[in-house]
Parts: sequence; structure tokens; C-alpha cells
Amino acid sequence: MKKHSARVAPLSSYSTQVLTCPISEGDEGSDSHIETPASEMSGEVTAYQTCVNAALKVIGGLLVVLCVSSSWVGTTQVVQWTFKSFSCPFFISWFSTNWNILFFPLYYSGHVAITREKQTPIQKFRECSRLFGEEGMTLRLFLKRTAPFSILWTLTNYLYVLALRKLTATDVSALYCCHKAFVFLLSWIVLKDRFMGVRIVAAIMAITGIVMMAYADGFHGDSIIGVALAVGSASTSALYKVLFKMFLGSANLGEVAHFFSTMGFFNLIFISCVPLILYFTRVEHWGSLSSLPWGYLCGVAGLWLVFNILVNVGVVLTYPILISIGTLLSVPGNAAIDVLKHEVIFSVVRLAATCIICVGFLLLLLPEEWDTVTLRFLATLADKKSEEHGEELTESSINMRSRSRANGAVSIPLA
Repeated sequence: MKKHSARVAPLSSYSTQVLTCPISEGDEGSDSHIETPASEMSGEVTAYQTCVNAALKVIGGLLVVLCVSSSWVGTTQVVQWTFKSFSCPFFISWFSTNWNILFFPLYYSGHVAITREKQTPIQKFRECSRLFGEEGMTLRLFLKRTAPFSILWTLTNYLYVLALRKLTATDVSALYCCHKAFVFLLSWIVLKDRFMGVRIVAAIMAITGIVMMAYADGFHGDSIIGVALAVGSASTSALYKVLFKMFLGSANLGEVAHFFSTMGFFNLIFISCVPLILYFTRVEHWGSLSSLPWGYLCGVAGLWLVFNILVNVGVVLTYPILISIGTLLSVPGNAAIDVLKHEVIFSVVRLAATCIICVGFLLLLLPEEWDTVTLRFLATLADKKSEEHGEELTESSINMRSRSRANGAVSIPLA
């Protein structure tokens, strides 16, 4: 009995080892198997959503570009058609500026339709009036902030319309694109923005294009006057944008809509005396109100309002560079209409001046860090080429060694 007896270990110690370890390991394994596909799926979903959002933003940006260029081309062409029966440029610009009053009501309608916000129009108007300061819009701030911008806005539109009486739509739209160069120069001088050599080159190209455009007809006649008017319109537009950035800073869409409507009210209240003075002095005499071409006038004002809305809304919805490209595309659009509809024949000097201005405009769209980004891209390309060249050398050396061994050659290293 003593020989056949055996010692038995306690069951509890063995069972704890068996029960705890395998179960814990099994649970961790099952959790890992469950979490890994879920994380992979979530990563794929987020990547897919990012790609879809980027694609939608680009597609929306292209649509905005087409709408911006079409509205600006339409505005320019309809102004020239209006001159055939109604040659009063200040009245056209004044009447079109009054339509800016509709900017804020249209913005509020779209805002309510999208967000279902319970704010009344007066509450939203007061909220957006913070652009003028913490106190909101008072009469003093209304006159102080709105008056200079309204005057610059009126001058920009009036000079642009006057230039269309002297030059073709293609020339005026190309010269107006020089405002981008003037904005850079004023921002560099007044706002102390970063100096960029490529933008200085672009500004020089814009000035060269202006001189060539004036030289196209020999510096005399209506051509030089039209060039001066178009350049004046571009200059006042650049001054307006620089002063807006200096005094009002960055503004959201609601604040911009509020500001445009405020300028429309200022134009209606304070600048309405100017068309009356021009009417009674016979400078711009339009006869009776019933004889006015209201269809053309409303067409110009509506297209101008659509252009301003698209420019400001497009900056929020898509990339700002696309809005600038849309403005630039108005030049070939006007050129196509001038050639096909009005049978305009452009000289070589005018075509060269237009191309130089457009190239300078594109150079001004380059970002501030374009040089470092370009150098990094070239460095990566050089590294890739060196790696590929090194791989080719290693492959060729391996092939040479295998061939030498197959032929029975022996390489002796030199000391």
C-alpha cells in the first residue's frame, strides 16, 4: 500500500492557473480580432469622406469659377449694349450700386433656409454690425466707415464704365486685372506685407502691359484716355481692398453682406444728388423715366450684384485662388464675344499686352511659400533619381559578378 500510494497536489492551485490564464488570453485575443477590422474600416471611411469632400469642393469651385467669369463678362457686355441707346455712365454705376441693398436680405434668406435659426432680421443685422465696432453701427461710425469706401466703390465702377466707352471689353477687362498688382504694391508699402521678388516681376509685367496697351494706337486719341480710365478703376479698386483690410480686417460672410447693404443705403441717400446735378447741367440728360432702357439697366445691376455675391460667397465655399482665376477668365471670354459678335480685330501689340498682363496676374496668385515648396519638390525628385540610379548600379554590379563567376574569372582585390 505504501508503494502504490502517491501524493496529489491541491486542486485549487492547479485550477486557478488553468482557468485564469487561458480565459484572459482568449479574451484579449478576441478583443484584438474585433478591434482591428473596426479601426481599419473607420480609417477607410474617414479617408473616403475626406476625398469626397475635397472632390466636392473642387467641383463646386469650378462651378463658381464659371459663374464668376460669366457674370463679369455679361456685366461688361451689357454695359456696352446699354451705351447704344443710353450714354449716361454715372447713372448706370449709381443705379447698379443701389442694388447692393439686396445683399443682406439675400444672405439672411439663405442663412435661415440652411440653419433654421430663430433670429429676426433686426437681431441678425445687429449681430453682423459688429464689424463697425463693439458698440455696433452708430450714425457717426456709419458716416466715418462707410463714406470713404462708398466713394471709392463709386469711382471704381464709374471709371470702369467710362473706359468701356473708349475701349473694347477685352482691353478694359485685361487692364482691370492690373488691380492685383496694385494691391500687392500698396500692401507691401502700407501694410508692410512680405516682400516677394516674383510679385515685383508681376507688377513690372502689369505696368509693361499698360504701356503697350497705350502704345497700340500711338499714345493719342480715345485709346490713351480709355487706358487711363481703366487703370484708374483698377487703382481705386486696389485702394478699396487695402483700406478694407487695414481698418476692418477679416470679415465673415454676414458682415460683408451687412457692409455691402450699408454702402447701398449710403449711395441711395447721399450720392443721389450727383445724378440730379448731372441731369440739370445737361452733362447726362436722359429725358423722361419712361424712355430709359430699364431692361438693360436692370440687367447690368443684376449681373453686377450676382458677381459681387459670388466673389464673397465663393471665398467661403471654395478656394480663394479659384475666384481670382474666374476674374481672369473674363478676358478670353470677352475676347471671344468681341471677335464673334462685334467682329473686332486685335493688333499684335494689344494681344501681346493682354498676354503679359494675364501672365503677371497668374504670377501674383503664387503663394508666399512657393519658393520653399518648389525647392523641396525638386530635392525629393533628385533624391528619387539618385536612389533609382543607385539601384541600377547595384543590379548591374550583381549581374557582372554573376557573369564573371559563370565564365570562371576571379577578381583580385587591390591593396
